[in-house]
Amino acid sequence: MSTALTLGEALAALTTLATAAGLDPRVARAEGEALAATVAEPAPGAYLDWCAETGHSSAEDFTTAASRGRRFRVAQTPTMASLAMAGSADAAAYAHALSDVALAGSLLGEENARSVGNAATAAAAQLGAPGQASPRQSTPAREHVPGVADHFLQHVLEQSRIVRQKLAALEGTPLLHDPSVLDSTRPGSDAGPATGELGPVQTVPTAHEAPPAEPATPAPPLKTVEELLAELDELVGLTDVKAEIQRQAGVLRVEGLRADAGLEGLTITRHLIFNGNPGTGKTTVARLVAGIYRALGLLSKGQLVEVDRSELVAGYLGQTAMKTSEVITSALGGVLFIDEAYSLAGDQYGQEAIDTLVKEMEDHRGDLVVIVAGYPLPMTVFIGQNPGLESRFRTEIDFPDYTDDDLVQIFEVMASSAQYDASEGVLARLRDLLAKVERGPSFGNARYVRNVLEAAIGRHAWRLREIEAPTLQQLRELQPDDLAAPTAAVEPFEDTPEEQS
Repeated sequence: MSTALTLGEALAALTTLATAAGLDPRVARAEGEALAATVAEPAPGAYLDWCAETGHSSAEDFTTAASRGRRFRVAQTPTMASLAMAGSADAAAYAHALSDVALAGSLLGEENARSVGNAATAAAAQLGAPGQASPRQSTPAREHVPGVADHFLQHVLEQSRIVRQKLAALEGTPLLHDPSVLDSTRPGSDAGPATGELGPVQTVPTAHEAPPAEPATPAPPLKTVEELLAELDELVGLTDVKAEIQRQAGVLRVEGLRADAGLEGLTITRHLIFNGNPGTGKTTVARLVAGIYRALGLLSKGQLVEVDRSELVAGYLGQTAMKTSEVITSALGGVLFIDEAYSLAGDQYGQEAIDTLVKEMEDHRGDLVVIVAGYPLPMTVFIGQNPGLESRFRTEIDFPDYTDDDLVQIFEVMASSAQYDASEGVLARLRDLLAKVERGPSFGNARYVRNVLEAAIGRHAWRLREIEAPTLQQLRELQPDDLAAPTAAVEPFEDTPEEQS
């Protein structure tokens, strides 16, 4: 019977798989460290264990990694997405290795149910469960596989058998490919092109086992523009955003047809500005835009590379240009998505990154699309004060805050994707939380309800930790008392009257 790996062991297994798959092991390890840090962030003392397991030496290293890793709780890491895009036979094992890293992260520091919830959603993301999927997209039913729990969950909160069994359900999750990945189905998949699913995730081989052989069968055909636009249309809310993306796709399609017919026309800039508060679906739509542009023949690959200031700016002048160029190189053939792009303004380091970006956009204008995103007002100022950016970013798309009804629907989709059931009582409790939370530019929208769900998963595990053999219903069923405001949910879970009210 296998046991849960330590973080050091999980990272070593991840880098070994990365090397075998032709990936840069340093990049894979950095992603794994970030994933573990963001999972462990709520646990007191986690940074000490994280540093001991990774070889880092400061709490600053931990917090920086945790910040970078937060996106991996809702979407595949770039290396994972690249394997899926290439149809690699290593994709399933690599996803499982990332889920082991998430599990190891939940064991860092003091026992903390919130870390368990983080691990559940992060593992689901790496295994392919969508973060803001269509309400009509559902994760196929997963059957329990004997022995799976021992691989994926043993030692997650030593006394918590329920956590082992619950998260073990992720073992059977089909590895769904990202909406932006048009050729990411793995050979051997028996899923049709409309589902975009890879075959069932296989157990990661131990040091004494050889990876299982993968049958070589043709990959399903690429998704069409119509299929991708249908996926866009099925996202919760975002009515005006959908209409604008549909319009952009139509204009670019006609431009391509005119060029094929030998007709001259105006060159339409494909770069976009996404204005909106956090959690309003900007990254999700960016992934679909990458896929749509690929299907239109405007991009050669269609991958999405998501970065922020910290991944573009170096510590010294001169190094920033090289760092930014490396990031852009990784995005060639796809979309470079710069979140909180306005943070590049105001100092010479950010300006160096902007200057490099403008030059590279010109040099690779035929096979690179850049989307910059952030709060509406700062983005307007950011674009307006730089002529090089202003001439290249002429299309702005505004992402409104979600309504309460939208957020409840998103919560249902997220819960269903992680194989949890949210009853009417649970949804009523969520509506109560939404009614009380202060709305403003810092309100997290979908991120807020994701945090509520992660905390609820942790409370669910904590609540059932003493049950020796929980039923399937108990394994799946969230209760209203499992939900609490995210600010309170990071604390250890005690059954106080105040929390149960």
